[in-house]
Amino acid sequence: MSRPDLNDAAWRKSSYSNQAGGNCVEVADGFPGAAPVRDSKIPHGPALIFTPDSWAAFIAEVKAGPHRA
Repeated sequence: MSRPDLNDAAWRKSSYSNQAGGNCVEVADGFPGAAPVRDSKIPHGPALIFTPDSWAAFIAEVKAGPHRA
């Protein structure tokens, strides 16, 4: 997978985010074959690029409930 150009990406914050500045992620839509993800507290920092299937699997696990290390 080639890395998409994210300079003009429209980022949306996770629906689990709040205004308290907690641990939040943002996802950019409109990149077929890629799911760009970044830390909302560091908007000019690095972004991770997931395949749509990998991102969907991650979201499904998060929605499944609490996980412990």
